[in-house]
Amino acid sequence: MSKSSTPFASTSPQGANASAAPAHQSSDASRQISESANAAKPSTGMPGFGALAGVKVLELGTLIAGPFAARMLGEFGAEVIKIEDPQHGDPLRKWRKLHPDAGGTSLWWAVQARNKKSVTINLKSSEGQAIVRKLAAQADIVVENFRPGLLERFGLGYEQLSADNPGLVMVRLSGYGQTGPYRDRPGFGAIAESMGGLRHITGYPELPPPRIGISIGDSIAALHGVIGAMMALHHRNVNGGRGQVVDVALYEAVFNLMESVVPEYSVAGMVRERTGASLPGIVPSNTYPCADGMIVVGGNSDPIFKRLMHAIGRADLAEDPGLAHNDGRVPRTQEIDDAIGNWTQMRPIDEALAVLQGADVPASRIYTVADMFKDPQFIARQMIQRHTFPDGTPIDLPNISPKLSETPGQTQWLGPELGAHTDEVLGQLGYDAGQIKALRESGVI
Repeated sequence: MSKSSTPFASTSPQGANASAAPAHQSSDASRQISESANAAKPSTGMPGFGALAGVKVLELGTLIAGPFAARMLGEFGAEVIKIEDPQHGDPLRKWRKLHPDAGGTSLWWAVQARNKKSVTINLKSSEGQAIVRKLAAQADIVVENFRPGLLERFGLGYEQLSADNPGLVMVRLSGYGQTGPYRDRPGFGAIAESMGGLRHITGYPELPPPRIGISIGDSIAALHGVIGAMMALHHRNVNGGRGQVVDVALYEAVFNLMESVVPEYSVAGMVRERTGASLPGIVPSNTYPCADGMIVVGGNSDPIFKRLMHAIGRADLAEDPGLAHNDGRVPRTQEIDDAIGNWTQMRPIDEALAVLQGADVPASRIYTVADMFKDPQFIARQMIQRHTFPDGTPIDLPNISPKLSETPGQTQWLGPELGAHTDEVLGQLGYDAGQIKALRESGVI
């Protein structure tokens, strides 16, 4: 593919960490966010930044789980080389809303591939496999999310790669893990959410289990992969160990978040069911109607419950000794929810929140993305980041989390054009211009 430069350059004059308002936002809100942006400390855009400066990552992944894991490593300074198919690249390039003036590339791509170097290699070719082995020999971490066994067929499994690089850490994300009777099955986040138990307890009991509005199973698995990679690097670098495989099954990553589901079934024979907007066994924690929408209230702890009841004018419930602790409140969940709901539905959201937050009760409106753009907390912490496409179109992205006080993450550049760094990376491996030209003409890159 073409070796042209990155199309999603971070060229905002306000700096990479600037917050900004979308073009359709009101002028007042735009001014408010722009004032926060002007106070932001601009990114230096220099190499070697971040807590992971010097760490080399090779990404052999597509779509969400593997690429999200590698993205997080790159956001904190690791050099991430992303291998893509020479003809079509990562399928995520064509997912969801596309930017027509950037070759029809997904707007999601701008953030999912930020700080990555795109290198196009045909993994089915022997020459392409040889290039990948050379890259892996220099890498600290390989991240992959192919079906188990595929890389082994290409001669790129952990046993093959670690023979040349014993310190290599390989993060392997798959639907069911590298072992077990299901290992060869295809698996996506939706399947993991179902098998891991999340879907069964999500939604209302009288309705089919709904899908959460994002690919949370993939993203949770990616976070487990990053945590595993950091532990494996620590073991290698500090404890004197060698590299190892970090085996992340998507369904196990979801299962790991299931709180008390397993011990409750083991000891009490309880199968947790869907309970709608409430949090079962923890009272009160629910969504309540207001005159102009809905709010979420978390009165989970004993002191908060007492403050909440006083705030809504129910001193009788606040001082009821039978409701002083959660185990007494659970059998009376409906009574408590009715008391809160009867109070909230008579008030608009802003009024209800003012009273509850004034009483130090956790409560919030349910945000849309438009709400986030104008919220003072998002603005103060610069959680929306302004960049510009080469055609001049502004694009706002989520800023980097978590916030490290000494080595914060940065957006060096946005998702690159397919193959934008192929020549650069191959040149660093020792390939000359003639060899690169021949590899391109033969379809290897």
